Amino acid sequence: MTNNIEPRTEGFRLDRTSGKLMGVCAGLSNRFGIDATLLRVGFVIATLAGFGLPVVAYLAIGLIAEG
Repeated sequence: MTNNIEPRTEGFRLDRTSGKLMGVCAGLSNRFGIDATLLRVGFVIATLAGFGLPVVAYLAIGLIAEG
C-alpha cells in the first residue's frame, strides 16, 4: 500500500471535509503528508499514556486553527 499524500507547503488548516471530530488529524495529515489514521491512532495512544494532555493539545489546536 503506497501513500500518495503530498505535504502542503502553506500553513496549517483544519480539514473538516475528511476529518472525524474537528479535522485536526486530517489537517495535520494534509500539512505533513502523513496518513490521518496513523495520526489518530497516535493521538489515542498518547492520550492513554499521557493522562489527558494530548486531549488538551488536540482541543487547543482545533480551537486556535478554527479562526
